[in-house]
Amino acid sequence: MADRKTIPGKFVWFELETSDTKKAQGFYGELLGWKTQGFPMGGHTYEMILTGETLDTMIGGYAPPKGPGSAWIASVSVDDVDRAAKAAAAAGGKVLDPPTDIPTVGRSARIADPQGAEINVFKSDRGDPPDGPASAGQFFWNELHTSAPEAALAFYEKVVGFAHRAVDMGPGGTYHILSSGGADRGGATGHPSEGRRPHWLAYVLVEDPDATLARAKKLGAIVRVGPEDIPGVGRFGVIEDPTGASLALMKPLPRAK
Repeated sequence: MADRKTIPGKFVWFELETSDTKKAQGFYGELLGWKTQGFPMGGHTYEMILTGETLDTMIGGYAPPKGPGSAWIASVSVDDVDRAAKAAAAAGGKVLDPPTDIPTVGRSARIADPQGAEINVFKSDRGDPPDGPASAGQFFWNELHTSAPEAALAFYEKVVGFAHRAVDMGPGGTYHILSSGGADRGGATGHPSEGRRPHWLAYVLVEDPDATLARAKKLGAIVRVGPEDIPGVGRFGVIEDPTGASLALMKPLPRAK
């Protein structure tokens, strides 16, 4: 792990901010098989999400909410957290939490884009996991739902360094692919979910979206979308978990080389 490098633009961590951690842990343990392991951090213990039994399978964690309700928030890797935070403010966004060192972990800041979608910019002390295919239970995509896609794309290009390209989705309109380092990292759509402010929606890979959505409903979630097919992309659905946080579940089609 000592020779890992920073991969700017890669989404490297996903955190569920909720006041009901135990309910969330029980739900996701039953639904996706996620494990929880405590990690000592000074005077408190941070509870990490693992897809397996060992620390190399950690994908995120649980944290107290920063606002009303529960929500997933992603961390995107950058070369320089302070520079990214300054760029966010200069580009019309807000720095919600200033750059701060996380002992033995890295440095992080929380920002909001001009439309209000929130994300963490982060640099790990140990570098980032290398790019590779995701497996079941892992995060593999992050999607910006915004009211002003062109403005948002310009913002994230300045702050994170995302390149972007447009894809015609037919009746679904234009979808924007975000990329860095030659890899696709996420997307952006100008169709924010009804009744919600601009936000990022995280995607987890599942092998059977229909069965997973049905199981989520039995476990107390609300199925907001799907299951349905996105032609040429995969089959997916969106749930609101029992704590109120939204999450997308998808089985993506194999990507063309």
